[in-house]
Amino acid sequence: MLGAILFYAPPVAADPLRLLALGDSLTAGYGLPHEDAFPVRLEDALRARGHAVVVLDAGVSGDTTAGGRARLDWVLADDPDAAIVALGGNDGLRGLDTEGTRENLMAIVDRLQGEGMPVLIAGMLAPPNLGADYGAAFNAVFPEVAEETGALLYPFFLEGVAAEPALNQADGIHPTAEGVAVMVAGILPAVEALLTRVER
Repeated sequence: MLGAILFYAPPVAADPLRLLALGDSLTAGYGLPHEDAFPVRLEDALRARGHAVVVLDAGVSGDTTAGGRARLDWVLADDPDAAIVALGGNDGLRGLDTEGTRENLMAIVDRLQGEGMPVLIAGMLAPPNLGADYGAAFNAVFPEVAEETGALLYPFFLEGVAAEPALNQADGIHPTAEGVAVMVAGILPAVEALLTRVER
């Protein structure tokens, strides 16, 4: 009887992949209920498509690329298998030196890849009020880092949401729940491509 029970026992489910979402308030879900934050909605979307994934929320409101770089030891303690790096928006809003942003982003991606993780960079665009020269330099950082490191690139994290009043909160910066849904739908194919790079 024991042998029959063991024979018919269902297989043990594989551990879900652990996907790190390293970001700022756009990741943390500023102004939104927890269930509408980007990591939660992304995990829901991935699971609906058959992926066994846990999305680790490593979003800190106000964080810059320097802040994200400084807390890598902390986020890596969660033992992620892959990472989305969605930092840089606050660098642009503050008009920080683009070389510093580039150096920080390179260091973050290098560290994550050095830990064996594939990386997806969620790029940002500079606010237009900072001028064409700054905008060109800032906007180039994300594709350049992706090309140099071999990381995947989703060019603009807020694609389809930025400058759309109906999809943003009153501050015009942070997405509503509907805006987060647009963000998730846009980045989902890139995240699925990222998951195919995970080696376990």
